[in-house]
Amino acid sequence: MDIPKVSLDQWRSLIAVIDYGGYAQAAAQLHRSQSSVSYAVNRLQEQLGLKLLHIEGRKAVISEAGKVLLQRARLLIADASAIEQQAKYLEQGWEAEIRLAVEASFPTQYLMQTLKAFEPLAKETRVRLHEVVLSGAEDILLKGDADLIVSPYIPHGFIGDELMEVKFIAVAHPEHALHKIQHKLTTHDLERETHVIISDSGTKGIDTGWLGNIHRWTVTNIDSARKIIINGLGFGWLPEKEIEQAIQTGELKPLPLKEGQIRKSNLYLIYANLQQVGPATQQLGELLKQVCYQHN
Repeated sequence: MDIPKVSLDQWRSLIAVIDYGGYAQAAAQLHRSQSSVSYAVNRLQEQLGLKLLHIEGRKAVISEAGKVLLQRARLLIADASAIEQQAKYLEQGWEAEIRLAVEASFPTQYLMQTLKAFEPLAKETRVRLHEVVLSGAEDILLKGDADLIVSPYIPHGFIGDELMEVKFIAVAHPEHALHKIQHKLTTHDLERETHVIISDSGTKGIDTGWLGNIHRWTVTNIDSARKIIINGLGFGWLPEKEIEQAIQTGELKPLPLKEGQIRKSNLYLIYANLQQVGPATQQLGELLKQVCYQHN
């Protein structure tokens, strides 16, 4: 591994000279002597074999080569500062990464609102997001692959806070054959058409709401199911929050079922280890609850 010839202090001195217009001004900002700043920059130029600055009057002016290196130097200083800051947060117990598993039916707008609120508080903490369906949340929790879970089920041995109730509405394209039937729809009517369902991402293979008819298309996520149904290729139950706009624009239309037109499911917030939850994970969990409680 090559060892850099130039120190961070030398790059920092160069940046200060350019930003503040001269050696004296840079020295004042860095709380150092002018001679030490001048030496650092001159030594930098010697080691690189490039002329980075020249003096015009009393002002230091950067060369074309210096402009190119200055951008990289700013990134280098920023990265070094970020590493030190992250080390500080880690020393304080702030996690480097949060593994968040979210049930697909959790409203996208709620998730985005939560992440936007968390981002300025993140303190260099990364978020690894997993989308799961039905028992997939339980699987990832039991495998130890998540720190925080939004799930429709609370696995045995865990406790969770109720976040919200999700409504699923039976819908199809306005021109779908089901909308041409002149009476309230029954199971018999539905069984004649293609049912679009979202497969369980877990090992239990739960097919919630499948009517048992032979005509079904199975997809792995809500977005695919929505696109298929919008294109008139079937019907299905989709989360209300994810199809509000499609209903308003006329791309989807609720089916007039005699019974079962709306299905409901609760979602819960579960910590993988409530006794050892880190401050970042706890902060993200609190934000999830706040966003859900604001809307419900």
